[in-house]
Amino acid sequence: MRRKDREMDREFANGVIDSSSFGSIALWDEKNQETYSLPLSIVRVENTLYFHSAKSGRKVELLKEGNVYGLSFVSWNEVPKILTNEDIKEMIKDKTKIPRLLSRVFTTQFASATVKAKCRIVTDEKEILMAMEKICKKYTRDKMEFFTMAMEAGGPRINVYALDIITIQGKRKQLDSSGEEMKWGRME
Repeated sequence: MRRKDREMDREFANGVIDSSSFGSIALWDEKNQETYSLPLSIVRVENTLYFHSAKSGRKVELLKEGNVYGLSFVSWNEVPKILTNEDIKEMIKDKTKIPRLLSRVFTTQFASATVKAKCRIVTDEKEILMAMEKICKKYTRDKMEFFTMAMEAGGPRINVYALDIITIQGKRKQLDSSGEEMKWGRME
């Protein structure tokens, strides 16, 4: 990571994954000589990421057991709102303040995580059920009373994948109320 001052710890990275709506995975399509990147509905259980898919399709063709894949997650991203337009008009009168302007207005604050993980296709019925229950609790918590029925009907038509985490990195850029960037470990 180039900006080590923005690196966060593993607990922070796990929190980013847990609070992200999706994670993006990058797959290599050898036949077409191109990257295929797609968002996935992912749940983290300890050191493993789980997602499911249909039994066929481009993703299924490209995912290979034992391969290592890169994933990225962003749980929060926004433009800082610490300077008003009037503040900016005043700042640009002094050309020496333009770098400060750029770092506080023309930027984004964010919380992200990147992961390298080894893929395996889940075949154990108990692990499939556990993974799908966790996925459903994350995305459809208010429909869990129908989970058993959904798995009986749809379970045979899905693949479940596990991505066992090899490396994980968290990164954050966040400004405090005075516009100063909070470096590694500073939470406010």
